[in-house]
Amino acid sequence: MYSQLLSIFLSVILLITLFYFYYKFYLTRVSKKSSIVHTLAPGPRPYPVIGNLACFRECDTPFRVFTNLSKVYGDIYSLQMGTTPCIVVNSFELIKEILIVQGSLFGGRPDFIRYHRIFGNDRNNSLALCDWSSLQEKRRRIARKYCSPRIISSNYQLMSKISLIETPILLKAIHKRILSGNKSVKIKPLLQSAFSNMFTQYLCSTRFDYEDKQLQTMVRNFDEIFYEINQGHPVDFLPWLNPFFSKHMNKIAGWANEIREIMLERIIKQHLDTVDYDDHPRDFTDALLQYFREDEELSWDHIMFDLEDFIGGHAALGNLVMLILIYLMKNPHCIDKIRQEIDAVTGGLRDVCMDDKYKMPYTEALVFETLRICASPIVPHVATEDTTVAGYSVCKGTVVILNNFDLNTSDLYWDEPTKFKPERFISQDGIVVKPSHFIPFGTGKRTCIGQKLVTDFTFIVITSILNHYDVSYPNMDELKLVPACVALPAETYELEFTLRKDLF
Repeated sequence: MYSQLLSIFLSVILLITLFYFYYKFYLTRVSKKSSIVHTLAPGPRPYPVIGNLACFRECDTPFRVFTNLSKVYGDIYSLQMGTTPCIVVNSFELIKEILIVQGSLFGGRPDFIRYHRIFGNDRNNSLALCDWSSLQEKRRRIARKYCSPRIISSNYQLMSKISLIETPILLKAIHKRILSGNKSVKIKPLLQSAFSNMFTQYLCSTRFDYEDKQLQTMVRNFDEIFYEINQGHPVDFLPWLNPFFSKHMNKIAGWANEIREIMLERIIKQHLDTVDYDDHPRDFTDALLQYFREDEELSWDHIMFDLEDFIGGHAALGNLVMLILIYLMKNPHCIDKIRQEIDAVTGGLRDVCMDDKYKMPYTEALVFETLRICASPIVPHVATEDTTVAGYSVCKGTVVILNNFDLNTSDLYWDEPTKFKPERFISQDGIVVKPSHFIPFGTGKRTCIGQKLVTDFTFIVITSILNHYDVSYPNMDELKLVPACVALPAETYELEFTLRKDLF
């Protein structure tokens, strides 16, 4: 009995001592490279074990908390998120400092368990979630020709051709559901199927029927993963909780494994049987296989996960179009302006094509305004070396949270930021202009290289839907959106479609 009491007493003394030194040295840390004491950015004092996670117990989005804390601690401040040291950066100047000026020192990504489970137990398989390296730079270089095509290139013309093939099929699928007596349409799975087909046709020369069970499984799983990545999870910052969430972790790993099995069966094997390693690649899949054969640094996993990364990008488009439709229903005057542009370029005789985009500034601006008001988050970065920002020490391994929500919703940067106004992106000359502080796809060396696929395929689908259908929802008050999030649950709102113009 005495030994047990002594053990408890000594444990308490040890904990008190550890907490004392934890708080004493929280605000200062000695650099490994010198004897100079560098000051950490200010921030709320963390609790033991959970750090500052209690700050987020009652909020609709963590980014609103980040903005509120910046009013207390300034444009850069420290947070201890569970076991993870973080800094939050709010101003555009400091975000540029991290992404551009010191971009080579902030090329890492958070080492979250969920990221590993989604990408074959190694998040470095993913181009988006890997740490920066010469290998990852090479993988991006291989993809850039296909995912960032120049307007005058044959790949861009192929994108345009595929969009004009797939969009009428989507419209007919919507019409088929209306004719069956379903005025309310589960539109999100149809959107995801259409965008998935655009991506697989463009990147893999492969198309699926909308009723194909494997397509339905693949797009559903990609959508679930996209939603998952856009949500926070306790295990991200408290990894010792992982055993309590093993069922959830197995579920997300299962989604990814199913996707890989379908891709291998329906896409990769066909290309392996038909690729000509000495000829010009037919598509991105051929190019990956040719590089795999020539470059010993590239592994089979790199090929599989590169393809998965880019095909999976279609999930962002389905969610974005859902958000655009919701904002348009809330702002119906915008629909009239879009239809005026559609009629002006088509004469009412055809659907819009990609070459029309630059004659339709309001519609192009619509996509940007949706990304702005949704405050599309930027994937956090991680410091790969000790450095300083704004005079504050940032130690290697620190997660850097870039508060894009503040950039997109602050009246310091925007006139009437809470209002949905696509015209804010249009100059007096009628040209679409993106201000430098608008960075929905990030900036610097880790900027999203698939952004042209996102904006241009989205443009075609949204104009085609609005050209042929009125879209509504029976109770607009029920349409709730989460700030600073571009992902909706896989099972989301069903919208009502009414034919306004016959399909071409």
